[in-house]
Amino acid sequence: MKKLISAIFIIVLIASTLSACNNIKKNSEPTTTVTENETQKQEQSDDSEYAIETCNDDILFAKPVIYLYPTEKTKLTVTLGKPQNLTCTYPHYENSWDVTAFPDGKLIDNKRNRELYCLYWEGISKNTSQLTEGFVVKGTDTIAFLEEKLAILGLNEAEAQEFIIYWLPVLQENEYNLIRFATIDEINKEMPIEFSVTPDTLIRVLMQFKPLEHNINIKEQKLTPAKRNGFTAVEWGGCKID
Repeated sequence: MKKLISAIFIIVLIASTLSACNNIKKNSEPTTTVTENETQKQEQSDDSEYAIETCNDDILFAKPVIYLYPTEKTKLTVTLGKPQNLTCTYPHYENSWDVTAFPDGKLIDNKRNRELYCLYWEGISKNTSQLTEGFVVKGTDTIAFLEEKLAILGLNEAEAQEFIIYWLPVLQENEYNLIRFATIDEINKEMPIEFSVTPDTLIRVLMQFKPLEHNINIKEQKLTPAKRNGFTAVEWGGCKID
């Protein structure tokens, strides 16, 4: 009789232990609660247009590079209007760049007698823009988009290749990107540029982009095709809008 009671007690103890373990496991399992707002965000569609408001924090103009294509060998200086905003330059910027430019794009830094293919700078600016137009581009569609738009903006294939090589790793990692190209008036305001020998054609391309988790509907930006005539100066760069 005592053995029977002991066996019953052991069975009850084991059953209680198993029940407690199951309760602990259930309580420890992570739960996911989707709020109404999150559901609406996930189901966001193209039914309405958006304007992306941006803050006034400093933004970095990343890798603007300048190419020069005179019609003949030309000695000139290139001056940036807001040197106090520069964070990095090559060759080292001191009041201006003093170069000799050739029709094929080759440059000679006259201060060091060193051959270059471009002039490079980076700088900061106050971000006061509001993205009310642009293009929503899927990360996987970045190459085709940039090849098409950069050609419209006046970059040749070699310049466009340099642009894409630099920005592709950044853009393709995002699900979508809202992309806008600043106007030349906007770029000139942020970083004026002067040449001691005035180019016949000045092309300045500044891509603004904001990573997106989902597609949105926004007014498409109208781009003005650029034509290259005579002495041509080309600059391209970009900045991320947070």
